[in-house]
Amino acid sequence: MEKLPTGSRILDNLLDGGYENDIVTTIYGPAGSGKTNLCLLCAMNTARGRKKVIYIDTENNFSIERFKQICESISQNYAKLLNNIVFLRPATFDEQKKTFEKLKDIVNDKIGLIIFDSVAMLYRLEIGKNEDVYEVNKALGMQLAYLKEIASKKHIPILITNQVYADFENKDKVNIVGGDLLKYSSKCLLELQITPSGNRRCIIKKHRHLPENSEITFKIVEGGIIGTKEGKGFRLF
Repeated sequence: MEKLPTGSRILDNLLDGGYENDIVTTIYGPAGSGKTNLCLLCAMNTARGRKKVIYIDTENNFSIERFKQICESISQNYAKLLNNIVFLRPATFDEQKKTFEKLKDIVNDKIGLIIFDSVAMLYRLEIGKNEDVYEVNKALGMQLAYLKEIASKKHIPILITNQVYADFENKDKVNIVGGDLLKYSSKCLLELQITPSGNRRCIIKKHRHLPENSEITFKIVEGGIIGTKEGKGFRLF
């Protein structure tokens, strides 16, 4: 099965080669757990392969300085790679719906990756002000269904980030925003955690052929990502 390298050797090892090309992969976790960093790594790696990346940025998370750090750590020209990234920045849930209408016109065989960072931001704001929760969920469901169709029919990997929220009855339980909508739409679910030592943990929670609860630990540094193993670090990207 053809896969898209993640931009990180340790993550490629965890995922047996990278992100699968014909599915939606959702990366979820608390703020600061590394979701956008994993998106930047994959965007950089795809762009340097001369493929276009569509980056839907609802939280203004994409940092040019951070992207530059990652590129320069492996001697890549960040400005050149930025030319291969198409940014879409909806500011409201209504604009997000219109963004998906634009995708129909710009998705072609030159696109190597679509990133949606994050699916939760504008959805949560809309839920908070719209009394018709059913219609909001219906709209989000249609957006996710379209992403699934792109992945399945055009073999373009989809990478989604998502937020989590606390369960007051069970504090150890992790809930993802959008619940079953995201779980059913995603064939791969990766949970990020922040460990007590400040490292990050990536756990496979759902996959078509890899064992659940397989995991890696890593830390984020200025030039990229450092994998951690028995207290020792080694450079990735």
